[in-house]
Amino acid sequence: MSKPAIDATYLTDRLSALLSIPSPTGYTDEAVWEICRELQRLGISFDLTRRGAIRAKLAGKASKPARALVAHVDTLGAQVKRIKDNGRLEVVPIGHWSSRFAEGARATIFAEGQRFRGTLLPLKASGHTFNEEVDTQPVAWSQVELRIDERAYDRAATEALGIEVGDIIAIDPQPEFLDNGYIVSRHLDNKAGVATLLAALECMVREGRVPEVDTYALITIAEEVGVGASSVLVPDVAAMITIDNGTTAPGQNSSEFGVTLAMADQTGPFDWHLSRKLARLAREHDIPLQKDVFRYYRSDSASALESGADIRTALLTFGIDASHGYERIHLNALTCLAELLVVYAGSEVEIERDSRPLTGVSGFTHQPID
Repeated sequence: MSKPAIDATYLTDRLSALLSIPSPTGYTDEAVWEICRELQRLGISFDLTRRGAIRAKLAGKASKPARALVAHVDTLGAQVKRIKDNGRLEVVPIGHWSSRFAEGARATIFAEGQRFRGTLLPLKASGHTFNEEVDTQPVAWSQVELRIDERAYDRAATEALGIEVGDIIAIDPQPEFLDNGYIVSRHLDNKAGVATLLAALECMVREGRVPEVDTYALITIAEEVGVGASSVLVPDVAAMITIDNGTTAPGQNSSEFGVTLAMADQTGPFDWHLSRKLARLAREHDIPLQKDVFRYYRSDSASALESGADIRTALLTFGIDASHGYERIHLNALTCLAELLVVYAGSEVEIERDSRPLTGVSGFTHQPID
């Protein structure tokens, strides 16, 4: 099998397009439309769940045991918790992220039928007024507020704009694509993963690669709040690879270059056989890969397993610095990851009994213990 030729320009174009569309969890419709239009352009068939999770399908040489590749398009964000007496907004986060990274963010409030711009600020935002207190105030969501760029200096004026409790707030990504391959932006988790998956699909279509078995590309819309892939799987799927970010930080083995294979997250080890196969495929095709373990991390795989899916799962990641904060990645990791996805889709089935949900012991796997 020849090494896939991933179109890096296509990948970054898709990432740029997705970053330009706000999609905090609960407000993902337009991002779903963007992905659906691209799947149609590629000639890939797909279905949508009621709420908009996408299940695309590349028909394989055989139907079972089917495989799935999954990434989530929803991002972190916020909601209006309360309209304050000073006209500003108390907010609560969508997803798990620190208010430390919200301070100074530009944002859009989606009110009924209209949108407003604003800035998330600490309660004590001016050193000219609060002196050293700007450095000593606590870090907490109760310590920030959203200043609206309108004449809204009291509660009545803000309510007159049509802003209400529960309105969704999208945080500006502020993307930069540098000539040296670095990409800096909010929401690279996990729009970079979706763009990587699309680049892998584009490569397979362009190069006429037929998967070994039916392969589903799943785009989920609520991973940041723990829902993940549980609502979009089909019974024939026996193995699922989640595509997401891998944190590069002291004590971690992830890298912004090559592929990072997660061996475990907070929900426990990923499938031994599937993870081992991915590592072997990377070696055979000269795709740089390192392994890591994440203590405070869960992904689309967790929700699928917790919902009762009896599937093998693995987690392939692109190294990201300052995840859920001021994120940075490198294009090298995305292209390497896309290469491995294409190689995996074309690889032979090694555990034939996985095509049946229940069967006898014949063909069951072994793990060396001697």
